[in-house]
Parts: sequence; structure tokens; C-alpha cells
Amino acid sequence: MSERVRLEIRDEVAYVTMTRSDKYNALDWEMLCALVDTAEKIGKNRTIRAVILQGDGKAFCSGLDFPSFTKQPARMVRGFLKYGVKTTNLFQEVAWCWRRLPVPVIAVIHGYCYGGGVQIALGADFRFTTPDCEFSILEAKWGLVPDMTGTVTLRELLPMDQAKLLTMTGRMLTGTEARALNLVTDVSADPLAEAEKLVAEIKTRSPDAVAATKQLFHETWVAGVRRAFSKESRIQLGLLMGKNQKIAVEANFKKKKPEFLPRK
Repeated sequence: MSERVRLEIRDEVAYVTMTRSDKYNALDWEMLCALVDTAEKIGKNRTIRAVILQGDGKAFCSGLDFPSFTKQPARMVRGFLKYGVKTTNLFQEVAWCWRRLPVPVIAVIHGYCYGGGVQIALGADFRFTTPDCEFSILEAKWGLVPDMTGTVTLRELLPMDQAKLLTMTGRMLTGTEARALNLVTDVSADPLAEAEKLVAEIKTRSPDAVAATKQLFHETWVAGVRRAFSKESRIQLGLLMGKNQKIAVEANFKKKKPEFLPRK
């Protein structure tokens, strides 16, 4: 995609790799744009079943590259602008774009995961990390708050007191400590291998049902009962009328591996 992000599609899986390893994959303007553009490209490909998001070199992502933005303050301002009916600015979209994708996104984390890197990881559906990876909501160090969708994604995983504690202090956590707080899904010496195992399991299920599950939970997690039940029924009816649901049923009855069609 660019010198900042590499996109490889293998066996219906999109591997998205931040490639600014000399800067620990710090987020400059080009990196922000490349990540958003990559997510948009993936969203248009209905054959992709999952995304693995990772960083090259010694880190997942060390957060925002402040020096690059102080040299071009107009870009910092531009990054906060919202256009048309958009709910996100560029800084928010770089994390939220993974939430919008109709496929599961797995962040594979190692080395350092600071600030904006944490919020990008939280935008994924699952997070696998090494035990010794360093996590920090590092905005506290710079006199700031997490403003790349952390307001929403942190509250989904942490009690408010823990979210406040990490945000007010910028405290460093290991991958093991992050798991104890529920910030990550699992800890492994080889998080990429664990992510690929999960992808293989998910690929045995209907791509329409997987996409619908992601949509259902994100749209109803904090919704009232009436709205949640209504959305549940509408999504289920849509699946029942789809070809992939019929393929799943037939495969179960015949005890054979299902051959699903591309996501509807």
C-alpha cells in the first residue's frame, strides 16, 4: 500500500503490517493515512475472511510521532477536522476503521504498544500479545487524554476506575498485566501463531454469520433491550435468507466441510 504499511493477502487473510520499524512504527501523517486507506481496501474485498494487524521490527506501535507533527502543525489541525457526516476525524478513524470492517480483526502485539498504538489495538476485535510487551496509555506523559476512540473502546473492557487510573498515570503494564485487566484477549510467546489458529477456526464458519455477529454486538452492546432484540431478529432473518446459511446447514447434515461463498 505504501512505504508505511504492507498489505499481503494469503489464504483469504489480510496481513496488515506497519513498516516504520526504524521509528518503532510511530504514527506520522503518512502512517495514519496508509492505515485508513488499507482498511478501506480490505472492506471492498468480500473474499477476505479475517485481518491480522501487526508491527514490523521491535514494536507494534509506539504511538503518535509528536516531532513530525510539531514540524507541520497545520497537519495536526487538519487531523482533527471532520468532513460531511463523518463521526470520526483522521486520528480517530485510524483506530475505528478496524471496527467498521465486516470481518474479525486480530491485533498481534509485541515490543511496545503506547498511546495511539494502544487505541489502534483496542479497535481490533481480538488482541494477542507477548508476555513482556510494554503497554501504556502514554498520552498522560504529554498532558493529553486518549482521543483516538479510547473513550469508547476502553469503557468496553475496563471498569471506570481502572480506565481513569491508566489514563491519569500513563502507568506501564506488561502483556501479562494487560491480560489480567482484560485489555488483551490472550498472552502467548508466539501471538501470531495463536492469531492464525483463531482465524483458522473462524474460517470454518459462515462469513455472513461472522460479519453479522460483529455488527450485532457492536450495535447492541450498550443498547436497550427493545432495540437489541429488534436488531437481533432483523439480522437473523437476513441470515436465514442467505445462501451461506443454507450451505452451513447442508454441510452439517452431510457431515462435510462447508464451502462458503464470498461474504454477502
